[in-house]
Amino acid sequence: MNRHRTLRSTAAAGLAVAAVLLCSCSPTPRASVADATTAHQYSSAARVRGAATTGAAAVRGTLRAAGGPYLTDSSGRVVLLHGVDAVYKHPPYVLYADPGKPWNFDAADARRIAGLGFDVVRLGILWAGLEPGHGGPNDPAVCTPGRPGDPHMFVAAVADAYLAKVARTVDLLGRYHVYTLLDMHQDVYNTAFRGEGAPTWAVCTDGQPVVPVGGRWSRNYADPTLAVALDHFWRNDVAGDLQGQFDLVWATVARYFAHNPWVVGYDPYNEPFSVEHTESDRQAFATALECFYTGRRHPGSLAGGRRVHCPADDPAVGVVPAIERADPRHLVFVEPDIYAHRHGAPDLLGPMDLPRLVFNFHVYCPDRNPVTGEPTDVTACESDELAALARHEEQRAALSSPRQPGGPAVFMSEFGASHDATLLEHTVADANLFEVGWAYWSWKYYDDPTGSADEALVSPSGALEPSASALSVTYAQAVAGSPVTTTLTPATGRFELLYTPSARSSAPTVVFVPGTARYPNGYCTTVSGGTVASAPGARRLLVRADPGADRVDVVVAAGRCAP
Repeated sequence: MNRHRTLRSTAAAGLAVAAVLLCSCSPTPRASVADATTAHQYSSAARVRGAATTGAAAVRGTLRAAGGPYLTDSSGRVVLLHGVDAVYKHPPYVLYADPGKPWNFDAADARRIAGLGFDVVRLGILWAGLEPGHGGPNDPAVCTPGRPGDPHMFVAAVADAYLAKVARTVDLLGRYHVYTLLDMHQDVYNTAFRGEGAPTWAVCTDGQPVVPVGGRWSRNYADPTLAVALDHFWRNDVAGDLQGQFDLVWATVARYFAHNPWVVGYDPYNEPFSVEHTESDRQAFATALECFYTGRRHPGSLAGGRRVHCPADDPAVGVVPAIERADPRHLVFVEPDIYAHRHGAPDLLGPMDLPRLVFNFHVYCPDRNPVTGEPTDVTACESDELAALARHEEQRAALSSPRQPGGPAVFMSEFGASHDATLLEHTVADANLFEVGWAYWSWKYYDDPTGSADEALVSPSGALEPSASALSVTYAQAVAGSPVTTTLTPATGRFELLYTPSARSSAPTVVFVPGTARYPNGYCTTVSGGTVASAPGARRLLVRADPGADRVDVVVAAGRCAP
């Protein structure tokens, strides 16, 4: 926590005495030509060394996670991603440009996402779309207990056709300089339980009929037949080799995108869960989840150091090594048990000695309306979410391994699901304090069977919801050094970044600055220990450290600079 709460007065002591002021004021309708010229002349006096970055990528290429809290780019800059989730949970289980269809995701979507300052989309892919197979639940060829083997459900041509559609969306987003995090999405395992994810042939309930539970969809988490189906998946104890097929599908995905520069990585399993009532249940599922990630050949340990011993039927190579073998470049965003933090209990997921891991978590307030998801107590939600961020930061460090000393990087891949701008602003500001990248749930509603229309940033009419402005904020997309503190004040739009510059990075620090929605009268930038290298009013503020500077302090504030 000390890294995030360094006192500003103390940190400023090492700054260069001189401060460079640049008035980056966006022209107003009444601004004169003379006013604009004066601003540019003043910029020249402040040693502006580059053009505005409209149309340029702040960050590009493969990102890294060698150990420590941050993602980094090829220049060694710290990268913080902001974005949205976009998942289509009905057939064809993929979003791509297809005008007139409910799964249409086209250039208008990509352009608006980029315009909000977002540089990542967590894009849903589904096992059911990649390996639909044949047959229904409890197929004896799949669900008979015994040594796992090939159920003959995978068809390479089907997977390839599906991935071609995914690639169209990845490439579209890349044209707008937006990364894609490919997320193998599931909720409540399968459509039989009013969710989505696994193909129907992979549902094994020991012959018990699957009867969905009525009322809110989430009540199906308590369905005893779901517990049986999940148990067979996590134990991998049936003839259909459920985990083996899942790993095969993931290897196929990773191989397909191994050389795509706009894929940031892979999220192997959205919100892993099991039915847990006791501490013994939690320990058992934590073991199963870690074995699923690593495989039985090289298991890790649980939090606290307890060594993991995997079941004999688990794949020798888990889903993470399967992905990493197929794609030795991109990152793998592993998630903990979604129920781990109920009642403040710590997560039991422990160190896994694997490269390129990112610790990937979701933060949702428990004080929410059960239908809409809107907060019923915003103050309680703010407190709970801040505590969750602090808890996950502590856990991240506890996942340290020889291949990732200091623990893996961290990313909040879901939060929000609400139109409450106050809650969203506070969550974003808290994430900024912890220097955590994020993706908001969600871009559009897409008739989500496990969600609500109140979650979407885009209304059914196609207009941006007012909550979008709470998420389009000033933030450091890339820092050419080590961040010391970052603060964002939602009420005023004031942003401050203090960092220690790195001589190893020749690329500039990049700060995204929203347009007139947040700064109707433009913005003023104050830099100590560095100089501004972008034009007035640029949506991406470029800063370069002065030679010999040991600290750089960047402040963005609303309004024109003082004369």
